[in-house]
Amino acid sequence: MRYREFGSRIDWRPSALGFGCMRLPVIGDDRSRIDEAEACRMIRYAIDNGVNYLDTAYGYHGGNSEGFVGRVLEDGYREKARVATKSPTWLLKEPGDFDKYLAEQLERLKTQRIDFYLLHGLGRERWRTILELGVLRSAEKARAEGKFSHFGFSFHDDLDAFKEIVTGYDGWDFCQIQYNYLDTEHQAGTAGLRFAAERGLGVVIMEPLRGGSLVGPRPESVEAVWATAPVERTPADWALQWLWDQPEVSLVLSGMSAMQHVVENVASAQRSAIGSLSPDETGFLSRVREAYLQLKPFNCTGCEYCLPCPQGLRIPNLLEFYSTAVMFGRVAEHRQMYGRIPEDRRAGACQECGECESRCPQGLPVREYMKTIHRTFGGGEG
Repeated sequence: MRYREFGSRIDWRPSALGFGCMRLPVIGDDRSRIDEAEACRMIRYAIDNGVNYLDTAYGYHGGNSEGFVGRVLEDGYREKARVATKSPTWLLKEPGDFDKYLAEQLERLKTQRIDFYLLHGLGRERWRTILELGVLRSAEKARAEGKFSHFGFSFHDDLDAFKEIVTGYDGWDFCQIQYNYLDTEHQAGTAGLRFAAERGLGVVIMEPLRGGSLVGPRPESVEAVWATAPVERTPADWALQWLWDQPEVSLVLSGMSAMQHVVENVASAQRSAIGSLSPDETGFLSRVREAYLQLKPFNCTGCEYCLPCPQGLRIPNLLEFYSTAVMFGRVAEHRQMYGRIPEDRRAGACQECGECESRCPQGLPVREYMKTIHRTFGGGEG
């Protein structure tokens, strides 16, 4: 296994590959019923082959992931790997909630100290709630009491929000961002990766395969570019090596759901190195990225000049959501996801006031786009 630097604030070297415990094998179609025998075999294989970082969270697998991780690390495996888990920030409503959930997580994980503790899924709005509740003071007290060693956050929002959070607190040791060869300018992106690394933070990468999209069936136009690959690699290996090529990346999480994934990803990690890709190889992935981006139905740059929306809609997020479904042919899957968005945040809540269009530098017909999105995913006219 190859090991990497974890920023300048953490004196420990993580394995290039981390095991994400959000997509473990399950029994039947119930995501809360982990196939513990198979998942245990997979995780222990990874640890036996040098993986030393496990990532879980309070809500993974219906709240059962943390308890499973606590059990799988028995029999001497707790000494071989470090554990990261996340505070359920969406459940923090009162000043004492941070401590309440942390105590529950320590019990689930069967430990007195969590190695890496994150605030889960921060964005601009949730960050403000964290500040209002005094969560950072609670975290500092818990760390001083030895309940966790290193403090960080996972992130889903735009680059400006990411910079605000990174610079808004001096106690961060690390962060976790969505990043892959397609999302170089989405969410934190390459600029955010470098911004955090320049400030000494370790950077953990999630969604390296974009939820499996980068290893699934490819549109015809992308397939034509793929045929020009300068060397033969699996789609997963291409995506992972692109990340490991970058010195700012501390480790890459993979949510593996089958033993084959573990074996292949461990082998990929063992071949990884900073600066290992040739210009031809990085150029190839740039062409693949451009082929995907050509399929985007909207020319939205994510500048957010359309915000704030009087109805509170996150217009760029809705446009990106639709674009992803179209680019990868996953409309049915995204329709289910759309149904889980609060009704007042769906595209159908648009009142067609036109304020967004008056501010859009691209001149996009946003009102028509909102109708299209809601008609596609919500079954109505918007």
